[in-house]
Amino acid sequence: MTRKLRLGVIGAGLKAAEYAESWVKMPEIEFAALADTTAASRQRLIDVCLAAGAPEPKSFEDYRQMLAECRGELDIVYVSTPHAFHAEQATAVAEAGLDLFLEKPMVTTVTEAERLIAAQKKSGVTIVTAFQGGLSPLVLDTRRRALTGEFGELIAISGMIWESWSSNYDGHWKQQPDISGGGFMFDTGAHMMNTVCLLANSDFDSVSAYMNNHGRRVDIATAVSARLKNGALATLTAAGEGPPGCASYITFFYSKAIVRIDAWGGWREISIGRTAEPREEAEILGNPMKNFLAIREGKMENSGSVEMGLRFARLWDAIKESAAADGASVRIVAQ
Repeated sequence: MTRKLRLGVIGAGLKAAEYAESWVKMPEIEFAALADTTAASRQRLIDVCLAAGAPEPKSFEDYRQMLAECRGELDIVYVSTPHAFHAEQATAVAEAGLDLFLEKPMVTTVTEAERLIAAQKKSGVTIVTAFQGGLSPLVLDTRRRALTGEFGELIAISGMIWESWSSNYDGHWKQQPDISGGGFMFDTGAHMMNTVCLLANSDFDSVSAYMNNHGRRVDIATAVSARLKNGALATLTAAGEGPPGCASYITFFYSKAIVRIDAWGGWREISIGRTAEPREEAEILGNPMKNFLAIREGKMENSGSVEMGLRFARLWDAIKESAAADGASVRIVAQ
């Protein structure tokens, strides 16, 4: 019988507890340890394990103590903490030689991305960022078909995403810039940016952006105009206030086709020539751990790699820099 993979969790918040409901039932893994600064969050995750008849995982207030004491008792780690903590925690996990499933976005800056890439290369561990779009079969199939040249040359991209985010997260850590790393564009909008980065198959070359905080401490609305290194042009719009709900539409204009898809890979529409294919729908992943394990075993492309995270970070840094300079164009120079 194959030994179960021993899972450690850093950040036992609501997202981790939600995932734990299905992960604890998977025969491949067992919760071995968890760390969170809040006792109630730690107990909630422990209760999920006990309710499923699973052993009680070791519990720590400090993730560094967990890694120090349990390094030899863990195989994989899931990190689900506020965005600004990702880089430090992810790098520590990589340096400990443990494979990592990291909540989105990977990190908040290019410098953090480069530091994590260096740690990953030194240790050789697998790191996957948990973007639903990046793990969606519709997004991955679109990427495969685009790379084979089926759609022709990429000409332009038009993306938009909206949510009643400003009011939904009033008072939440996501609107505290010191730990959120940004506002709506970096939170929900990260799904749009990541799917664009993945399907464009190119780094960005130059970016011009505007932001409006609408009275909040973080950006609520963002408008981006950009050129990619492959010559394609892109516009991205994020509106973090509006009627109840959340939706996204991204259109990729190719020389032979038009592909419309949402940021999470829940649906896709393809028109090739004069033929419009019917809308395809896929259930947005409720258990991405299965995809992480498939990537770890080499059975699936790592669409959430650290290299893809660096492309995303370069775009985000340029957006922030341009918006701070009232839309001045920012050139992205890859080191």
